[in-house]
Amino acid sequence: MEPIIRVENISKTFQTVAGPVEAVKNMSFSIEKGDIFGLIGLSGAGKSTLVRCLNLLERPDEGAIYVDGKNLMELTEQELRKERQDIGMIFQHFNLLMQRNVVDNICFPMEIAGVKKKDARKRALELLETVGLSEKANAYPSQLSGGQKQRVAIARVLANNPQILLCDEATSALDPQTTKSILSLLKEINQKYGITIVVITHEMAVIQEICSKVAVLDHGSLVEEGSVEELFRAPKTEEAKKLILNEVVHIKEMTSKRMIRVTFGGSSAFEPFIGNIVLKYKTPLNILYANTRTINGNAEGEMILQLPDSKEISERMISDFKENGLGVVEVDDYVR
Repeated sequence: MEPIIRVENISKTFQTVAGPVEAVKNMSFSIEKGDIFGLIGLSGAGKSTLVRCLNLLERPDEGAIYVDGKNLMELTEQELRKERQDIGMIFQHFNLLMQRNVVDNICFPMEIAGVKKKDARKRALELLETVGLSEKANAYPSQLSGGQKQRVAIARVLANNPQILLCDEATSALDPQTTKSILSLLKEINQKYGITIVVITHEMAVIQEICSKVAVLDHGSLVEEGSVEELFRAPKTEEAKKLILNEVVHIKEMTSKRMIRVTFGGSSAFEPFIGNIVLKYKTPLNILYANTRTINGNAEGEMILQLPDSKEISERMISDFKENGLGVVEVDDYVR
């Protein structure tokens, strides 16, 4: 089956006073219909430029972008406007019309599309119920919290029944609890309407909460791609490791300098593997950091372990972890 989004070798360079800046470098990936796909990277990774390329708000210098089988780069302006109706976009700062109440904000894109006023209002009220804001129909944006404004923005985007929803740092301006509720709403919308969602963020917690697939960006390049579980358990690139391990606490006093990150999930989450290893080798392990989190409804855990000074025992411990199906990655420079 043809993926709903297919990006082939796109590049985008901006000319600045300081010289050319390559925001996107020869990037390729695809997104399956109905997926929640995450694009993650630190500031300057090229995330915002890339997401604007997906609907051609920024036109790549080269390459191709296929949406539902059509190459957007080959369309006329009129054809492109029609295709964009199937691609909704949610931003960090909501972009609501302050002089319009909630219902009228949601009706606005339908007015532009020529929907009758009565039908538009009916659709707007249905969407308000979907996003849990029926009681705020006649309120104005200034009377809403940040989370409520984002819910209105989501309802407005859904008004034209898009196939794809692009979320550009949509929760960055929200507190953690509100962020969780917005992500839960997006997941519900994905399941209810089958809308493909692309999440652009710098926060790994957002990716782990909602996404099934993820691509890691760094300085305009795609450096790693796969399932969220794969990225969490065994990040392959330094950029991915930095994103995964950015919550690890720095430990000042250490004797052994060798450290590993051990990841576990499923039935292994209930196994006393640390205790078994200590008993087997009669040598202590130092747990520098430990955490569990939910990824796609499954419990996933991680530990940063300080290994014994003995290289032989350390190697045997690592082999035992791997034989028991645990992920093991050396982390030395990433503990902070």
